[in-house]
Order: sequence, then structure tokens, then C-alpha cells
Amino acid sequence: MKKRVLSSLTPLQIRAVLDEEAARRDSPEELSERKPDPLLVAREHKDETIALICALFGYGNASLIVRFLKSLDFGLLDAEESQIRIALTGSYYRFQKSEDVIALFIALSRLKQEGSLESLFYAGYQQKRNVLEGINALIDAIRGIYPHQSRGYTFLLGKTWQGGNGSPYKRWNMYLRWMVRRDSLDMGLWHDVQRSDLLIPLDTHTFTVSRMLGLLSRKQYDLKAVIELTQMLRTFDPEDPVKYDFALYRLGQERLLAAIK
Repeated sequence: MKKRVLSSLTPLQIRAVLDEEAARRDSPEELSERKPDPLLVAREHKDETIALICALFGYGNASLIVRFLKSLDFGLLDAEESQIRIALTGSYYRFQKSEDVIALFIALSRLKQEGSLESLFYAGYQQKRNVLEGINALIDAIRGIYPHQSRGYTFLLGKTWQGGNGSPYKRWNMYLRWMVRRDSLDMGLWHDVQRSDLLIPLDTHTFTVSRMLGLLSRKQYDLKAVIELTQMLRTFDPEDPVKYDFALYRLGQERLLAAIK
């Protein structure tokens, strides 16, 4: 594919480029060993709990993420906690030691026995249709059902949103995209959350491309940038602004814009 030139693009032209790119990327071929992504592993299982594990560990080199996720036995989510501890001893990924991986599996195993992650999320989300409140509810539930403290675990789950600016919640928003949207990429396992309420899973690629296209003026990579970009994308598609996420991501990752050096 030829690189696209950024100069003199109007908002309508930008929307046309992104609509075309989003449609082109809506294909199972976008997820493969050649194009590794944590969603590749999540789609193999189509399970909300396994998908959350895939999303939370979705940082760093994509190939290494997929390799780590494929090393995990997700059947342990239905095993005795003693088995989880034995099986995952020695398992680690970047900032997370084996104690952190074990803690996540035990917490999610306990939650799985009590009900669905969707219901936990919805309890926080429904009053104001605020996905950040839903994310808070899930983080609180995971921490509450199996308390565990470490630097790596705090990084893995993130901190609850306290209002105002803060973390971009990239991995959590990516998880919600997988759960709520349904196409050739996203699984659409949840049915009560509105696509229009989703926030863009802002990473370095989408951040850079969005600024280059004039979709984002904010220079800081934070929650305010997420909200600004999402609001801009809602002017393109009010019902499904996050459908442009994968297109923006791939444009940056594959350096398909002429201005990306």
C-alpha cells in the first residue's frame, strides 16, 4: 500500500481516509502470526475472562505479548487455587512476577464463580453511562476478591479513576472495544453497553497519527487526550467512534502516512 500524504486534507477527506482504512482492516487477516496482536489469542477462546487477561498483558512488543499469552493455560481459571499456584510459579511477563500472574488468575477465577465480568462492569457503568466508572467497578472487584499488592500488579490493573484527568486506560478501553463491538476483529460478547459510549484505546501509534491528522491537539498522552480524540471521532460516527481505532493504530504501526519518519 502506498503511503498517504497528509498535506491539505480537509476533515471530510480525513473521514473518508479513515472510513476506507477501517473497512479494509475489518478482516480476520489482520490477526495472524505475521501480524501479532493480543486479540489474536483472545479470539481463539471468545471468553470475557480470558480476553481480559489478554488485554491487561497487552503492552510491549506484540510478538512477545502473544508468545506469553500462548504460554498460559487458561484452563487454570477453572482449577483449584493450589493448582493455579503450582502451574504459574515461574511464569512472568516484563513488570509482572509470577506472584502477580498467580494473583490475577486467582482473582478472576473467584469472580468467575460469582458471576460475569459484564454484570460487574455494568453496575458501575449504567447510572451515568460512563465507561470509566465501569472500569473502576472491575478494578475494585479484582482487588477486593483477592487482595495483592506489588508494583507490577498495580501497573497491570491500573488505578481507579478518581475524576478529572489521569491515565489513558489504554488496555482497559481496548478490552471494552473487544467486548462491545462486533465485526471481523472485535468479538461483541457483551450486549448491554453502548458502542457510542466507548473511549478510544489510545496508544503511541494512535496518538501520533491523530496529532498528525489534526484530530488531536493535546500534546500530553493522558485521559484528556483520549476524551478529545474520542469526541472528534464521534463527529465522524456518533454511534461507533471507536471503529476507527484499529485503522489509526495500523496506519502508525505500519508507517503508512508519508509524514511518519
